Amino acid sequence: MLAFVWCSTLQTVVYIFEILFCLGLNHSNDLRKEDCKETGSLVVCFGEMLIDFVPTVGGVSLAEAPAFKKAPGGAPANVAVGISRLGGSSAFIGKVGADEFGYMLADVLKQNNVETSGMRFDSTARTALAFVTLRADGEREFLFFRNPSADMLLQESELDKNLLKQARIFHYGSISLIDEPCKSAHLAAMRIAKNSGCILSYDPNLRLALWPSADAARKSIMDIWDQADVTKISEDEITFLTGGDDPYDDNVVLKKLFHPNLKLLIVTEGSQGCRYYTKAFKGRIAGVKVKPVDTTGAGDAFVSGILYSIASDQTIFQDEKRLRKALYFANICGALTVTGRGAIPALPTKEAILQFLLEAAVI
Repeated sequence: MLAFVWCSTLQTVVYIFEILFCLGLNHSNDLRKEDCKETGSLVVCFGEMLIDFVPTVGGVSLAEAPAFKKAPGGAPANVAVGISRLGGSSAFIGKVGADEFGYMLADVLKQNNVETSGMRFDSTARTALAFVTLRADGEREFLFFRNPSADMLLQESELDKNLLKQARIFHYGSISLIDEPCKSAHLAAMRIAKNSGCILSYDPNLRLALWPSADAARKSIMDIWDQADVTKISEDEITFLTGGDDPYDDNVVLKKLFHPNLKLLIVTEGSQGCRYYTKAFKGRIAGVKVKPVDTTGAGDAFVSGILYSIASDQTIFQDEKRLRKALYFANICGALTVTGRGAIPALPTKEAILQFLLEAAVI
């Protein structure tokens, strides 16, 4: 049972009813329908897709886990599925093994109405695996099997360029920057998308254990930092990228991470919500309280929520009220995800968010 919080401010109540309207609960003509455009624009997500093995019980080490539940995952694929579940249009570009896991992952995307024409299969490498430990507080620790895995072997010649040119938003992380030939494919895809007028969306999604060194991770992540239009980053990633600076200091964020090309920089703070920065304004949105089971995929669900909103209405970059509604919606997406196990299996549908909002409004 979700642990709903009381709507303590009039502003929160207003958000709830406006978002309910945007999700289609109210079809009358008397509210601002321009706030509630349906997502008809394609979001293309680039990078890794893999199998997460999650312990069936929490708070144990890998060695102590009695059993594991197999769950599809990989941050870019999670975002693609999340957008589709919300009613948006999404596609995935990446490579998996020509093995049972790879075919299963492709089927998962198809079952969730994600376009898979940009997906490739490699007969020489296996689909990536990750064992994810769940501590007592619901936070994760990772053990990856990629030696190399198929996602690392995507080549520039295998890119679906037509799909990239159709996108309204091109979303990516940093794991695909670790090894060649995938790194070159990633950079080429960014160029094609940018030249086609796409909004570039970047979630570094730091997984330090996969990099040869911390310095290599920091350099590669920052090498493409100033190309993104939208960037989502966590508090820990701020500390890492700035060499130990205070992640809660607005001056650190604005001076060291905000750049002239950015339309929106978001700092996620887990259950505490998020902060946002644009050229014109900045602020924060409180988190949504639920009972956590597994935080896997929460950040990806948040990204799904905000990209779903941006894809249908790019005016939110200039309109703080609309942006705040979109970020509150994204917070709900992330919160609902932590109430289930695994990433893709726990991503919320539009109906689940409607139910959450209705119950919160009643309370």
